[in-house]
Amino acid sequence: MELSIAIVAWNEEKNLPAVLHDILAQGYPHEKIELLLIDSMSEDGTKAVMESFAERHAAEFRSIQVMENPGKILSRGWNRAIDAFTTEALVRVDAHSSIPSDFIEKNVAALEAGEYVTGGARPNIVEEESAWQNVLLAAESSMFGSSAAPFRRGGEKTYVKSLFHGAYRREVFEKAGRFREDLGRTEDNEFNYRVRQNGFQLCMVPGIISYQMIRPDLAKMCRQKYGNGYWVGLTAGVCPGCLSLYHFVPFGFVLGILVTTVLAMFGHPFLAVLMWGLYWLLAIGMAVQAAVCAPAVPAVNESPRHSGGRNIGYVLLPFLFFLLHVSYGAGTFVGLVKMPFWRRSHHGKESGGSGNEPGGR
Repeated sequence: MELSIAIVAWNEEKNLPAVLHDILAQGYPHEKIELLLIDSMSEDGTKAVMESFAERHAAEFRSIQVMENPGKILSRGWNRAIDAFTTEALVRVDAHSSIPSDFIEKNVAALEAGEYVTGGARPNIVEEESAWQNVLLAAESSMFGSSAAPFRRGGEKTYVKSLFHGAYRREVFEKAGRFREDLGRTEDNEFNYRVRQNGFQLCMVPGIISYQMIRPDLAKMCRQKYGNGYWVGLTAGVCPGCLSLYHFVPFGFVLGILVTTVLAMFGHPFLAVLMWGLYWLLAIGMAVQAAVCAPAVPAVNESPRHSGGRNIGYVLLPFLFFLLHVSYGAGTFVGLVKMPFWRRSHHGKESGGSGNEPGGR
């Protein structure tokens, strides 16, 4: 099978060489791989990295295309890849990630076995090894700190609602269409929902694994969570079916804070005491579990090893959980407030379809 790998990047001069090295290391025959490198109008040397790679390695691959994404946002970049790829399947690879040398080979095996969309688990890693990065990694990798989405952890072969690094047969795009370009952060949720609505299943295959780098500091991690929550709030107005209940748990927590605080101010503190008592007990318990089960892949391009041990920073995990939950929940709150106005201004402006019903309306 010939297939294409697409990477959409913005200001990834630092991280892009590592993932390009991962592609070079793939055991699958390079002459069967078309590589699409899409620069989203970066302000650093990202495009130069892409062009240098293409110049040095074009002869090794079926082809390498370096393209621009004037629209800048990810969904428009992925649509450029969908429009441009010429093979049987398209594999999405994030610029802020790492893939093992058998990643393409295992996806191809699953596609050739009859699946239309394949992928695997997506553990987190850090950019650079440090005690504080390991604490952030433990917070992000915890089910309590991030989410219970199956693609984050993997397991047995199963069919899921979303995949991180998905491999899609051409027939999927021909029937389900392209990405909606009016969505940010949730474009994957909506697209994969539409894929399922068109009769395809997303197969998470045991043994397929790829890694995503966490944000390098707490402020960026909280901004990321706020943005994720914000787009969940907006997306609830255009495609509620592509969201799950767990997307709204942090919002429920923030709402609980507001309601119980008001009740306490009017002389009814019981619910506030109960909620905070249960929350901190759960946060402390999950922090202990996260510290004991610290992730085994601490940094990109390093050999797997346990990153736990005596790290005093793990005592901060309950407070990190709290900040991440509030950031996400506050983002959802703001998104839900803005959603009716945003929905009205964006009605009919989505451009993800290809003549097919875009889904989610």
